[in-house]
Amino acid sequence: MFAVILEYKKPMEDVERHTPAHRAFLDEYYAQGVLLMSGRQTPATGGVIIAKAADRQQLEAIFAKDPFNKEGVANYQYYEFTPTKFQPELKTLIEG
Repeated sequence: MFAVILEYKKPMEDVERHTPAHRAFLDEYYAQGVLLMSGRQTPATGGVIIAKAADRQQLEAIFAKDPFNKEGVANYQYYEFTPTKFQPELKTLIEG
């Protein structure tokens, strides 16, 4: 399991211009079961994505295709973790 932290490096108007393409990109990986949740940080300085991938290399290859990455809108940090405690409703997503 991974937490992917995005930090915007361009002004908000650039972020907003590329947001529809970024969300379409996210939709593709939600459909594949790779992404579990995502959203903007508060305040809006970037985003947080929880993903399930085989390894970091796979995740980096996926996010290389993200319009935010391709357009230089955000930096990405990847944090791998192993969930040991979680709400019972999440068991299938985590252990699936």
